Amino acid sequence: MEIFTSYYISPRGPIELVCSKNGVKEVTFVKEAGEESPEPPQCLQDLKSQLQEYFNEKRTAFDLPLDLDGTDFQKRVWAELVKIPFGKTISYDEMAKRLGDPKVIRAAASANGKNPIGIIIPCHRVIGKNGSLVGYAGGLPNKRYLLDLENRVANGVLELF
Repeated sequence: MEIFTSYYISPRGPIELVCSKNGVKEVTFVKEAGEESPEPPQCLQDLKSQLQEYFNEKRTAFDLPLDLDGTDFQKRVWAELVKIPFGKTISYDEMAKRLGDPKVIRAAASANGKNPIGIIIPCHRVIGKNGSLVGYAGGLPNKRYLLDLENRVANGVLELF
């Protein structure tokens, strides 16, 4: 399978974008941009465009084909993540309940952490039971930024300078 890589420079730094001919495979915050694939497929162009709209507070949902690699359980968790409304959060406890078994909380948290398509599959919308920010592969400052951006757009929250 041929894989294509590009980078989007977000307000929080570079994000590595990986697509196959079938769809998006990875969206990951990285320390620096690397080499891009020549002649990127339409998928990468669409992904960059939709991320630009998201960070410019003009997009609240993504419409992209995904090419996920993971276990059946991971894919179930990721499917639940997509159902979390823009600007809202749920706890890991709630995630486990949505999966039908409160005892799978650790497995659900692990699957959440292995989500390869950050932002698009919004794992940043899952927080601790007490409302604390916990775990995010892209780093907690980026998680806070994404949640603040979505809250501002969804709820019209004004920032005071």
